[in-house]
Amino acid sequence: MTTPNKTSPGADPKQLERTGTVRDIGSQAFWSLSSCKPGFGVDQLRDDNLESYWQSDGSQPYLVNIQFRRKTTVKTLCIYADYKSDESCTPSKISAKVGNNFHNLQEIRRVDHLRSGVRDQPAQTW
Repeated sequence: MTTPNKTSPGADPKQLERTGTVRDIGSQAFWSLSSCKPGFGVDQLRDDNLESYWQSDGSQPYLVNIQFRRKTTVKTLCIYADYKSDESCTPSKISAKVGNNFHNLQEIRRVDHLRSGVRDQPAQTW
């Protein structure tokens, strides 16, 4: 999720991690979801299996909250969405917000039309 250098959009985050270009800091955070169906929660969202996924079980908006214990700089956020596999559940809009707590979040990036990612690569890299 963080990188010392700029990376090209659509770059394979796993390959970048293997070469030392990026470092996954997701394990340093506490992850929570607005809702999920049993067996389709944070563990499935975060595993490296493209066949597993998070599935919400509530009303919109669907939220993924990532909280770090201390102030943390995140330079790159990779999101994998496979529109071809399930267009009905693939988000059409994604918003990234940052702040010191849940009540002062500021939107820093919004994507209104996700482009389909290549298998094993993210749909969007911020």
